[in-house]
Order: sequence, then C-alpha cells, then structure tokens
Amino acid sequence: MAGARQREHPAGDAGQDPADDLALARAAALGDRDAFEVVVHHHGPAMLRYARRLLRDPVDAEDAVQEALVAAWRGLERYRGESSLRTWLLGLTSHKAVDLARRRRPEPVDRDTVAERPAEEVVDPATHASAGALAAALQRELLGLPYGQRAAWVLVELEGLSQPEVAQVLGVTPDAVRGNLFRARRALEERMARWRP
Repeated sequence: MAGARQREHPAGDAGQDPADDLALARAAALGDRDAFEVVVHHHGPAMLRYARRLLRDPVDAEDAVQEALVAAWRGLERYRGESSLRTWLLGLTSHKAVDLARRRRPEPVDRDTVAERPAEEVVDPATHASAGALAAALQRELLGLPYGQRAAWVLVELEGLSQPEVAQVLGVTPDAVRGNLFRARRALEERMARWRP
C-alpha cells in the first residue's frame, strides 16, 4: 500500500509549508482571490481524492469538494492555524461528504434483479490483475466499510495524515481513530486477500 500513497500524491499538494498556508489563508480571508486560488491549487487534489474515496458517485465527490471550498472561502476568518490548513480543509470536505450522503436516498433495488445477478467470477490475480483492476477492487471494498473506518483509512494510508490529525478532521478522539483504523485494516486485509501473490 505504500506505493499507492506515493502515486496518489502529486507534487503540487503534499509538501506545502504550514507558514505559507497560514499566510495564504489570512490573505484569502481578507478577500485575496489569488491567495485562495493558490490554496485550492495546493489542497484541492487531496480534497477531491478524499471525497472520491468516501462517496460512491464521482459527481457527488466533486459537489462535496465544491461545497467545502465555498465553506472555506466564507469561513477562512475562523481558521486560526491550530491545525494545518490541509487538515482543516479535509475536515470541511468530510463534513460536506457526510451531508451529501445523507441527502442522497438509496435507490430501491428490485429483488428480481438481485436474484438474477450472476455469481461473482473468481479472478486469478496472477494472470488477470492490473493496477487499474486492483485500484477498482480496493475502491469497492473501501465503499463497503462503515464511514468512520473508510475515512480513517483513507486519511492515514492515502493522504498521510497522523492519527491526531485524522481525529481533528473527523471530530472524534484519537482512540476512535485508532479503533476505526485497526478495524479497517483488518477488514481490508481479509477482503483483499485474493489479490496477494
């Protein structure tokens, strides 16, 4: 999974200096649109990756990020730099993703359609696996985890946040993060076992 973390961090969003972030946030809070554009450029990709891992629909993920960015623009005067700007923005994204998921009602599934669905084919990973198939399988399994587990795993394993930072993003205790992360790792290890060589 360490390789996934490296691939998922484009050069523009991972190494931003916290002092620069604070200066940009303060300038944007005073109405400097160019400063906010830099914030979006540096942190938007991480926000979108995170939202895509939380929500089933890519359009919903984009909507959640857009709503988070609007909330950030309107609320930057409240950002005090107590956590990193990235952590604060991911927290907004998390809240907007949860709100959006709650507003979306699940579509009813026709029982006949489920009964007619063929059994899932067992794939031999050694001969048929590709990076895209593995990523798709991981995304499916992530979406099957409860929200707290999914969010903790994505923020730690893919976004590289510390457990205390994840606790800030999700508004939970570090102990809750540790528990969710443990359960997520265990569940993914079991569910992704067929992909191991």
